[in-house]
Amino acid sequence: MKTAKYIVGVAAMALGLASPAYAQSTGELLKGGAIGGAGGAVAGAVIPGLSVGNGALIGAAGGAAVTALTKNKRYYRDSRGRRYSLDKRGRRTYR
Repeated sequence: MKTAKYIVGVAAMALGLASPAYAQSTGELLKGGAIGGAGGAVAGAVIPGLSVGNGALIGAAGGAAVTALTKNKRYYRDSRGRRYSLDKRGRRTYR
């Protein structure tokens, strides 16, 4: 029981610290943390000396941090076929 509280606390702290103001949505951060946690759990099962729980914690923190720091832009096409993305004010930014 104490271990579960520890895991939840560390994961929440990692998500809180890894979410800057320009990050994607909370769902994206949780998805990145879940994918990282799953990969870390697998790594913990394979790597000797690293437990599955520790691997999951490290992977979840890393996955959330990478997701928060990566700027995933969505690209659109205008009537002339040129690609553009939208900045935070909704203005078009052409490549």
